[in-house]
Amino acid sequence: MTGTARPLPPVAWRLVATAALAQAVVLTLGSRGYGYHRDELYFRMLPPAWGHVDQPPLVPLLARTVSVVVDEPWALRVPATLAAALSVVLVALVARELGGGRGAQALAAWGYAFSSLPLMLGHVLLTSTLDQAFWLGVVWSVLRALRGSPRWWLVAGVVAGLASYCRLLVAVLGAALAVGVLALGPRAPLRSAWLWAGAGLAGLVALPNLVFQATHGWPQLAMGAALSENNAGEVRALALPLLLLMLGPVLTVVWGTGLVWLLRRERRAEVGFLAVAFGVLVAFTMASGAQPHYPVHLLSVAYAAGCVPVAAWLAQRAAWRRAAVLGLALNATLSVVLALPVVPVGSVGATPLPELGPLVADQVGWPRYVAQVADVFRSVPPGDRAAVVTSNYGEAGAIARFGPALGLPPPVSGHNALYDAARPSEGTDVVVMVGYQLRGVERLFASCDVVARLDNGVGVANEEQAAPVAVCRGPVAPWSELWPRFRHLD
Repeated sequence: MTGTARPLPPVAWRLVATAALAQAVVLTLGSRGYGYHRDELYFRMLPPAWGHVDQPPLVPLLARTVSVVVDEPWALRVPATLAAALSVVLVALVARELGGGRGAQALAAWGYAFSSLPLMLGHVLLTSTLDQAFWLGVVWSVLRALRGSPRWWLVAGVVAGLASYCRLLVAVLGAALAVGVLALGPRAPLRSAWLWAGAGLAGLVALPNLVFQATHGWPQLAMGAALSENNAGEVRALALPLLLLMLGPVLTVVWGTGLVWLLRRERRAEVGFLAVAFGVLVAFTMASGAQPHYPVHLLSVAYAAGCVPVAAWLAQRAAWRRAAVLGLALNATLSVVLALPVVPVGSVGATPLPELGPLVADQVGWPRYVAQVADVFRSVPPGDRAAVVTSNYGEAGAIARFGPALGLPPPVSGHNALYDAARPSEGTDVVVMVGYQLRGVERLFASCDVVARLDNGVGVANEEQAAPVAVCRGPVAPWSELWPRFRHLD
């Protein structure tokens, strides 16, 4: 694969582009569903900066920029849709790079376009949404370089450097690929000046982001530790079973075949490193305990690899081809229902979707919650100096978005990056405290009276449902002393 590689099949642009376009249309139609996701509400609050305590700057910058132009969920999700559609193309190109012809590329594009987690990530603007395009771009560029085009190491470096502004987890991708190459090969490129130039270029592009981290005490490491502390047990219990659901159960056969195919003796030394890298990423997910979805972007590479032998096998079996089409249609149907707002918001609480679709519940109820907070705030006598303090960034983001029209002041919160953004001014003697953090801070006031419980009205059990809204009076110390007690990373 390093200079004497066989010529590649032509790109099946019509089939691949049609799949990407079809996914983009479905995501666009679905972007007007339930409402903002809590992370989207948070991102649009964050000011432009080289970084934040819990993440690099790119996604908050996109969210802030789009919301200045059109402050609606569908507009915020345009970058997500574009990234998802690009990922569809890249999965097909990875399959082609591994020798897949027209059938393999079509299977890769159409299967991936309408699989579970890619649809979920493409529906909402999250850091993982852009990761899927960046990571696939890195892997595709590495494969191009290994096929005898060493200048592609520079492309891989630039893409990896840019990916660091989305999430520093791209360093784990680089380490996983390196472990795979050291374990199985090909090792000849390790002596290439182009590879090391690409690595240097990645560091150069990422440098401002890394400088921010270094000069602020590497907050991403603290954030990762906080995620692990809060999530580790659940992540380790869910990570392996979730592999069967990330692309949908029907496609498990394909990516499982892909891992075996990559490790076959005749190609192990050329592309087996991709299977090893996937294993390293799964091991990292289990060890770190931070988030269970980290392996999905290399799972998609295993799926692309599996499309090569599976498409070749199906090409000789007409009956199985028909069964495969039905399987893809079933997988797509289940994925669309899980990922997109197919069930009306008034009915979704009566279904298992909020439990099965991890992003559904966090898109429901925000305007109603804010209206309930506004009712409590209006009960505070006008002469009192009152602030609204929220337990988490979702509540803060919702109040920042919907609160001004209801007369609410800008919210403050001790959650993640919002802790440093603002705090109650000295002299504030009344706080409308929103959310479950009340249990940990009520002793900081002379009195705290719960006067309402949040209710989204549709029976969706999300983090805010039944959360208390309290009026707290008489802070027991100056806010400069009290505010650090509100800080939390998770």
